Amino acid sequence: MRVAEEQGYSVNIQASVLRREKSNIIGMLIPKYDNRYFGAIAEQFETMARARGLFPVITCTQRDPDLEIAAAKELLSYQVDCLIATGATDPDRISALCSAAGVQTINLDLPGTKAPSVISDNFAGARDLASLILDHQRTPSAPLLFIGGRESDHNTRERVRGFVAAHEDRGMSVSSNLILTCGYAADKAEAALMAFDGPVPRGLFVNSTITLEGVMRWLYRQSREARAAIRYGCFDWDPFAALLPANVGMARQDVVSMLELAFRLLDAEPDTVSSQQVPCVLTCLV
Repeated sequence: MRVAEEQGYSVNIQASVLRREKSNIIGMLIPKYDNRYFGAIAEQFETMARARGLFPVITCTQRDPDLEIAAAKELLSYQVDCLIATGATDPDRISALCSAAGVQTINLDLPGTKAPSVISDNFAGARDLASLILDHQRTPSAPLLFIGGRESDHNTRERVRGFVAAHEDRGMSVSSNLILTCGYAADKAEAALMAFDGPVPRGLFVNSTITLEGVMRWLYRQSREARAAIRYGCFDWDPFAALLPANVGMARQDVVSMLELAFRLLDAEPDTVSSQQVPCVLTCLV
């Protein structure tokens, strides 16, 4: 041991794997690092994995389905014991690949049909957030505008459904031109709001902290009077965004509870492919 330390020896994990049935390596695919939600998932995943004596390996796939499969194949080549696919564009394809290799998978953030899924309760979180914005906008009878996300995305569809339900609870309808599922990117949100054909909205439901950056760019193109009249809320949490004066509330996804549930599912026998939902935490900022 003294000589090994002096010579800077380190264990060859791949060689060690050949001598035992389990590698104690756990992999995670994550779509982006550029917001606090996915950053928090990565950090908590590492902490929880190490606490269980596992070695965590995380790779970012940029929401590219081909890169997701390539990354999953590479992790399988390292003989990971299990794989968590976070926000994957095609989770079933990843699950099928892992199943063929005898590796357990869990879908996190976005659901699939071939492996257990742990997701936020996007419907209830969006309904509660939209209701909060409606309560605090200066024109209570006017519907909100929904901005951000992709129509093909499960989470966006559920948030739109919750958004519409909050209006229906008040006897209000939402026309299709008030739902701008233009993607999450800030540039796309700004462009969609600039191209919006209608009066300046008095209330905004912002479908991501990434989208919020584009909303803020658009907002500061408006007159001071128009800005003063607008209220908005954002799905997901950012401590800096919480300080913005027109922000009335945020729906925070419970990352710790989601990962705790995911690890419990990994510890259990894989006898179900059901989707389990974790409630969001609504924060009122006014």
